[in-house]
Parts: sequence; structure tokens; C-alpha cells
Amino acid sequence: MNHLNKIASKLPEYGLDAMLITSEPGEFYAIGFHGEGVTLVTREGSYYFTDSRYIEACEKQVTDCAVSMPEGRSYKTEVRDLVVRHGVKKLGFEDGYMSVKEYNAWTAAVEAQFVPANDLLDELRTYKDAEEIDRMIKAQRISEKAFEEILGFIKPGVTEKEIAARLEYDMIRFGAEKMSFDPIVASGPNGSMPHAIPGDKPVRSGEFITMDFGCKFGGYCSDMTRTVALGEPTEEMKKVYQTVLEAQLAGIAAAKAGVVGADVHEAGRKVIADAGYGDYFGHGFGHSLGIEIHEDPRFSPKWDKPIGAGAALSAEPGIYLPGRFGVRIEDVVILTEDGCEVITVAPKNLIIL
Repeated sequence: MNHLNKIASKLPEYGLDAMLITSEPGEFYAIGFHGEGVTLVTREGSYYFTDSRYIEACEKQVTDCAVSMPEGRSYKTEVRDLVVRHGVKKLGFEDGYMSVKEYNAWTAAVEAQFVPANDLLDELRTYKDAEEIDRMIKAQRISEKAFEEILGFIKPGVTEKEIAARLEYDMIRFGAEKMSFDPIVASGPNGSMPHAIPGDKPVRSGEFITMDFGCKFGGYCSDMTRTVALGEPTEEMKKVYQTVLEAQLAGIAAAKAGVVGADVHEAGRKVIADAGYGDYFGHGFGHSLGIEIHEDPRFSPKWDKPIGAGAALSAEPGIYLPGRFGVRIEDVVILTEDGCEVITVAPKNLIIL
């Protein structure tokens, strides 16, 4: 799978003669290969340069692109020569990834006008095609299978670290390439910290346990969060859980192609605020994901632009009561013209272990 033709077709729209791709996620989107190298997409053809560690695998996997391993020449020299050959005047680059040091080195080596063009790739990566969605669904199914397994593993005395390690082990065992991110496991009072780091704290009866985790399959991420109760929860814990669930369902109901991200966030936030917990929901309702776990656009109060069909975003409201407990429930949705498809199928009714 590669998206070279899509990138090349966008060059005229952005006023570019070519696009220089140097980041790991940009490389994977362009040529469908995880390595270390440089991609140049021109209006006439595409080129990829890598080294001896990756050349054999790259030659087997990469299509529609001239692949080579420069011998005694730098990537910058190769790109410089291609820029001259193709008459490139305006060269797009990934300003969201390239450091100032790298920028200075490239502009010193290549005679062209370097044009910030991260938006070109961001626009393309926002809207997933059928193959990308299929990979995300497969990653999601692996995560859900690990969730099923972990429910039988959790018992009083098991530590947060042990739960996180078991989630990682099971996702790899069930076919994941690697994790989308380090799992979050937060029990009891640690649950009030949305991005708590799993520690040596043992889980105890009467606590909520929030687990936020995901994996990669075919280069694409899954992401899900479930909060379960170990032992019988209090009435307040049940109320908070139900409020978060209703907030998530309200946001999902508002999600469809053309929606403004802030409006989806507000649909979920209002449910939480009306229940009296508005001060305890501080993050956005959701974020895009795909090759990376956090992408744009977002279901955020700051996102005031419409989001089109094919965008994949998380739906993850939460309530966090400092020093007491927290609840977050997260699914992934794909926007469609008449609503959205929820690709997460794990149960989200309150599970009591």
C-alpha cells in the first residue's frame, strides 16, 4: 500500500513542483514502508533513498517508486540532483517534523525554495481509504481480544504494572506489530489522572480500574479505554460511570461528515456539566488517529472547522475526581455522510469483576 499518486496529484493545488518527505510517519504514508530514508515525490515520478539495513526489504515491498541505496553519496546530494533534473523550483517539506538544524542542512544543500507543506500530507492522512480503515479495524479487534483476556487476569493484589504488561503481551500474542502507545492503567485514586503511569500499586476491591491501550496492525493504530469495577462500586461511582457513558453516546450521535469538532465536544461536555461534573472533564472529546496515535482534526473546543467523511477519531469523554477515582470510556468512530461508524465493538456497560 502506498499513497504516492495521491501526494503527486496534490502538488499543483499547493503550488509545488515536488514534496520532500523525511519523517517516519510521512515515509510510511507515502511508500508503505517502515525504514529510515528520504522520499521525494515529483509530478513525474517518485524516489526513495535508504541504506543497507533496509534496502533488501524495501526493494521487495515498495512499488511505484524508484528505490536506491546511495553509495558514497548523501541523501541530500541525491535529492539535489533530482531537483535539478526535474526543474523543481518550489519544494514542499514537512515543517511539522523537520527540526531547525535539519532545515538549515537541507536548504544549504538543495537549491530550491523550501515551502512549508505539512498541511498537504495532513489533509490526505485525515481521510482514510478502505484499506486504511480495514487495518485500523484489525488492530482494534486485537486490542479487544486482549481486553477480554485481561478481565480474567485482574484480581485484588495484582499491580497496575502487571495489568499493563499483560495487555502488551496479549496484544503481541494476538498479532499486533507493536503498541500504539504505552498502556495507561490507573486504579482507585490514580484514576483521577487521565494519563497516569502504571505503578506498583495493587488494585483493590471497591476501586475503578481505567485501562487505555491500543496496538498497531499494518502500520495503523487502535485506541480504546474501558473502566471496570473490581468489587461492588458505590452509588456515586455508578452515577459517574453512567454519566460518562451517556456523554460519549451524545457525542457519537452528533458526529457526522461536515460537523465542526467543537460541536461534538460540546454535545458530550453538556451531558457531564448537566450532571454536575463539568469541572472534572478537562480534555477534548477526541482526537484523530491512524499511522500516529494523535493526529488532526479533533473533537475539541478549539477545532472550529468542519470534518469530512472518512476521518477516524476517538470518542473519549471522562470524569476525574481528584484523589478519589476517575472514569473514561473510549471508542473509535469513522465519520460518514449520515452519521458515523463505531469500529469498537467491546462492551461498554459497567463491568463488575
